[in-house]
Amino acid sequence: MTDLFDRIEINGMVLRNRSMRSATWTGLAAENGGCTTKLIKRMEQLAKGEVGLIMTGFAYVMPNGQAMPRQLGIHNNAMMPDLKKLTKRVHAANGKIAMQIVHAGVQTMMSERKDAPVWGPTAVQDKLFGWTPKAMTQREIKETVQAFARAAGRVKRAGFDAVQLHGAHGYLISQFLSPFRNKRTDRYGGSIENRARFLFETYRAIRKTVGRNFPVMIKLNTKDFVRGGLQERDTLFVAKRLDKMGIDAVEMSGGLPASGNLGPARAKIRKESDEAYFLPLAKKIKKQVSAPIILVGGVRSLPAVNHILEAGAADMVSMARPLIREPGLVKRWRGGDRKKAKCISCNQCFGVAMTPTGVYCVPDRRAKRKKKK
Repeated sequence: MTDLFDRIEINGMVLRNRSMRSATWTGLAAENGGCTTKLIKRMEQLAKGEVGLIMTGFAYVMPNGQAMPRQLGIHNNAMMPDLKKLTKRVHAANGKIAMQIVHAGVQTMMSERKDAPVWGPTAVQDKLFGWTPKAMTQREIKETVQAFARAAGRVKRAGFDAVQLHGAHGYLISQFLSPFRNKRTDRYGGSIENRARFLFETYRAIRKTVGRNFPVMIKLNTKDFVRGGLQERDTLFVAKRLDKMGIDAVEMSGGLPASGNLGPARAKIRKESDEAYFLPLAKKIKKQVSAPIILVGGVRSLPAVNHILEAGAADMVSMARPLIREPGLVKRWRGGDRKKAKCISCNQCFGVAMTPTGVYCVPDRRAKRKKKK
């Protein structure tokens, strides 16, 4: 039977166990998107904590694709020297690291974008972010496809072990996939095959750039969990098509910022039955896709992890918030301390990521300060 501490190989990338640190914005990059010493240390901590595969926070592929302040960038060659330092440090700690790449589309918090157009598939206002995007022309779509491909090439040259496309959570690829945002009437809108065309073109361009022997992964929504959004049948079509095209692994997530309590990072995970909230839909995908499936979403306990793996419902499990509080969680579990993750799913870590200190676990830091007193 498969458990968390079994090795797995993904297109030649051998991982020491089946855990993954899911991509999480940390607010630890430089203002220009550069990789900082703080960010390197955070990734190194995860490697020393024996996380099987570390996924960086999403890195923007074009300047107008930046979502958040102090977000990692992979949009030009100036980023390369410090990114090479990052991969060397992680590898020296016996870790494996991949980079997630993204274009934010309309989901940007960069207020200085007021003088530059915000792009999206169609000019549908986003009430949460306050933008009405410019509907991208087919020329701009092709420009963005090539930006993703060039970014993936930089990822490979910087020494990363894999690249992951962010196709979930309402960012640009997700916006094209979802009828909630995509109202186009040309070859990039309408049917799911048309709505997925931007993604498929992007994947082909990336694969052409990095070659067949470099792992290319994707994060997809199981569903958008909003009225008029991406549905399970759409995701199944996309996952099956990407599988035939040669995708190396699919991370299953779900939800948008507009999904409320059904978003990607749900609160109040108090018992094992609250965990792995995307599991039912991911299991359906797993049955029809040969590429490894990685499940994210509320995983907190080793029994839940091993149940998922033993049942063959997924090939790996991915965590974000628990590894913010405990970068050494996987190592703790392997060492015999099998108590569940200390993360209480309060989501306060995301708020402090907006501050100059970057992301950290607020309850953990508060408790340590009290202990010192």
